[in-house]
Amino acid sequence: MILRFFRPGIGAALLGARVLFAVVLSPVALAQEAHQPASTAQSAEESAFLAENDAAMTKMMNDMAAQPSGDIDRDFVAMMTPHHQGAIDMAVIELRYGKNERLRRIAQEIIVEQRQEIDAMKLALGEQVTDTTPAPTQPGAKPGPAAGSHDHMNMHHDMMKQENK
Repeated sequence: MILRFFRPGIGAALLGARVLFAVVLSPVALAQEAHQPASTAQSAEESAFLAENDAAMTKMMNDMAAQPSGDIDRDFVAMMTPHHQGAIDMAVIELRYGKNERLRRIAQEIIVEQRQEIDAMKLALGEQVTDTTPAPTQPGAKPGPAAGSHDHMNMHHDMMKQENK
């Protein structure tokens, strides 16, 4: 009954993405609260980590609320790019503060893979890819594009040339 009020399109997709995000995030937030002792004060490093992560999540959610352009493919890229950039930003934050080497390696892989996907989506639309400056991982540094995306960018560019021959 409620579905008849929603028309297919970008608005419905955004609503669906937000609902899915809320459903996935709720158990994570509850699990984090359950594991933190009430009497333990946060360290300065933990506070900085949480503040940077919260800022990255807020930016991602705000940037995902793209206005429909009338071009489904462009709208898809407009929403997915900040989603992927949010993953990159959170992975950079893990590299700044995290201690677990396995998780740090996964964070490095996320940075490279998500940057590659952003570049591939932009290239598919005929857009230029972003700067390939390495992502800063020192506390207090601002997240940026990931290292290693330049080779992937050239690979995709070469692939596009081959397809157009």
